[in-house]
This record gives sequence, structure tokens and C-alpha cells, in this order.
Amino acid sequence: MTSPQALSKFNQQRSFRIYGGIHSGTTTEAALSALEKAAAEILPEGYTIDYAGVSRPLRKEGNSLISVLLVSLCVVYLLLAIQFNSFRSPLVVLAGSVPLALSGALLFSFLSLTSINIYAQIGFITLVGLVAKNGILITEFANELQLKGRSKIIAIKEAAQVRLRPILMTTLATVIGHFPLVMVSGAGAEARNSIGIILVAGMFIGTLLTLFILPCVYLLLGENLEEKGQEDVAHNEIESSLQTVGINKVAEVA
Repeated sequence: MTSPQALSKFNQQRSFRIYGGIHSGTTTEAALSALEKAAAEILPEGYTIDYAGVSRPLRKEGNSLISVLLVSLCVVYLLLAIQFNSFRSPLVVLAGSVPLALSGALLFSFLSLTSINIYAQIGFITLVGLVAKNGILITEFANELQLKGRSKIIAIKEAAQVRLRPILMTTLATVIGHFPLVMVSGAGAEARNSIGIILVAGMFIGTLLTLFILPCVYLLLGENLEEKGQEDVAHNEIESSLQTVGINKVAEVA
């Protein structure tokens, strides 16, 4: 019969530690899940599991993903509200781009190609800012076209066409810049692979879907600035005609 040489304590409670290594091709999340499943079957009642080392931030900080994303979305929304001087246009940008990019990034996590760790969370927050830029380019230009007198549907179609090249250039630069993180190997590769896969997959899939979904969201939620634009155009025409009449009168007097 064997017994431990010493009784250790963790968080002021009697405890024993289990050390383990991870085979290549297995993520920390998968290893912890297997350990938790085995502990639930083996340990008697009254025992609880706590974490130390690299597994502690994965379990303790990993649960903060939703709250961190909500805070980042609120900050981005408030900044866009200041930029657009509106509460509806930022909603179009976020609803038409951010959920699509996050869904594309989470797809690879569900396929077990990466785990949702602290590095992946950094990738998600970065992805929110990057993909929102694509929505800003289309929405802002569509609003400007409406103020020039174009209808809502014509404005969003023209904005999507004109802003297509800058959006593709931004996406291509992000994908190419972070793609080496996806292919890296060696020590610390899991962390770099996580943030690389999140950014590359999120930007690529999110951009493709944004080009088709955001115009639809704009038609549903976007502001109707056509009447204001027509009034501004008519006002400018009246002012220009009055200035022309004034110039003609001055010419006649001269």
C-alpha cells in the first residue's frame, strides 16, 4: 500500500497535484477536458478540481470571453456613434460585419483546429476592430451619396462597388500579414497558431459575407437621408442661381 510522502495544500486546502504532458497535435483544451472527464469518474464525492500552471488562465480567464467581447463592442459602438453623429449607422456597421467575422473564426474552433485560449481572445478583439473598418467604408460612403440626392438602394449599391477595392486590399494585407502565424511550428506554436487562425479565418470569411450581407442590413436599418440630400441639392441650386443672377446684374450695370 502506497501513501504520499507529504500532504500539500493549494488555496489553503489539502490537495494533490496531477502533472501531465500533451502529445503533439493535441491542444491544452482537449487535454484538460479529458482530465476533467476522468476525474469526474474516479474521484470520490467531496473532491473538487482546481487549476495551476498554464491550465489556470485557460479555465479562469477563458470564461471572460463573452464579457470582454461585449465591452469591446460597446466601445466600438460609442466611437462610431461619435464619428457618424448617429445611433443607427454604427448599428449597421456592427450588425452587418462583426457577427459574420466572429462566426467564421469560431468555425475553426468548433472543427477542433484551434482552441479558445487567451491568445484567441486577443484575436477576437482585434478582429472586431479590423472587420468593422470594412463596414465603415461602405456605410459612410453610402450616407454621403444619399446626401447628394441619390436614393437609398442606389447609394448602397454604388458604395459597395466603389469601396470594393480598398476593402479587398485591407483584407489581403491582414491575411498575408498573419498567415505565417498559422504555419509556424516549434515552441509556443499553439499560442501563435491560435491568434493567426482567428485573424486569417475571421477576416477572410467575414469580408466575403460582409460584401453581401451589409448592404441588406443597410437597407433595413440604415438612415433614410434621401429627402435631406434632395433638400440640400435644391438649396444649393437656388443659391447658385441667385449668385448667377447677381453676377449678371453687376455685368449689366458695368
